[in-house]
Amino acid sequence: MEFKDFSLFDPTPEHKALRAMVCEFAQKELEPQALEYDQKEQFNQKLFQRLGNLGLLGLMLEENLGGSKMDATAMIAVHEELSFSDPGFCLTYLAHSVLCVYNIYRNANEEQKKLWLPALCSGDTLGAMAMSEPNCGTDVLAMESTAVRNKDHYILNGRKMWITNGCLNDNKTPCDFVLVYVKIQNQISSFVVEKSFPGFFVGQKIKDKLGMRASNTAELVFDNCIIPKTHLLGREGEALKHMMKNLEVERLALAAMSLGIAKRCFKEMNKYSLQRKSFNKSLRSFGQIQKYLAQSYAEYQSLRSYIYNLARQIKEDGSENYRLDCDAVKLLAGKLAKDIADRAIQVLGGYGYVGEYKVERLWRDSKLLEIGGGTNEALEKNITKDLEKWV
Repeated sequence: MEFKDFSLFDPTPEHKALRAMVCEFAQKELEPQALEYDQKEQFNQKLFQRLGNLGLLGLMLEENLGGSKMDATAMIAVHEELSFSDPGFCLTYLAHSVLCVYNIYRNANEEQKKLWLPALCSGDTLGAMAMSEPNCGTDVLAMESTAVRNKDHYILNGRKMWITNGCLNDNKTPCDFVLVYVKIQNQISSFVVEKSFPGFFVGQKIKDKLGMRASNTAELVFDNCIIPKTHLLGREGEALKHMMKNLEVERLALAAMSLGIAKRCFKEMNKYSLQRKSFNKSLRSFGQIQKYLAQSYAEYQSLRSYIYNLARQIKEDGSENYRLDCDAVKLLAGKLAKDIADRAIQVLGGYGYVGEYKVERLWRDSKLLEIGGGTNEALEKNITKDLEKWV
């Protein structure tokens, strides 16, 4: 069975071709390695570089910068299809292409874009974004990392925690570029830090994560790290608005990841319930299983429509505010992905409890989507505040 597509999901021939290409890549190259890299707790760097060859790392950037000049609908289609096979790998992709590349694209000057983006879009370099700290996550205004101007450079001090793509597989080498948020005189600013800068190193790789194990997570340390003034994005003190705007795109992409997990888990339990016999009947002939299938299908299709309709509205210049719905769709998506994954395990029984049958890994991966990029509790606070305008 295949889900029927409408113009909302693939509005142009280019979108349809993009989805077909990503599906083929996921099936032939991503799917066979997913369990192995989850067990090794490493990201597949060689396969990640293939995304650059496919034009996926700068999906919404101009072609002269190495991009593919597509839109938010294309972006979420890629996240949905990659997460269908390997959400951990997709998280690496999101941190690079959305949190780092797209952030630089939106907020850097023309010289900075030409200097950094082509290599990031080709896959020759790996990027990350560093916001959370050991003592602050959701409360970004409480961050303690600071930068001080000293003639033609800045001196950065602080620690960043839970950084996706923060280190390579040797656990010691940081990624090539990290977009870092810090305070300058109590106002948030952002810098692009290169791995060669003195005073910048990996504190530790975060191991034994519940899920998303195919994506490296690290603590990054800045100890009197010297950063040229040319690596400041925008002006001092204006990065908070950059951060908030990029969070909208990030939350939409994370919702698309949840969508991919939900679709895969539904397909696995639907297929298994047809093949499995119990008491001389197909498993799907029992009312309890029918409830799981029907509920999951309805939730998946509802979520899919919400996500793609929202993506269709987003203007490429970032001129409008979509926080309410980006928060709401991520809040809904994270819960539904976990619920559908949980039902899939229940339908598969003992088989669902082991890695070979995939839904166990997807269930573990789904939990991060209720935490990373904005916790459920933070989203509920934001949504409630924004809904005051509706009264």
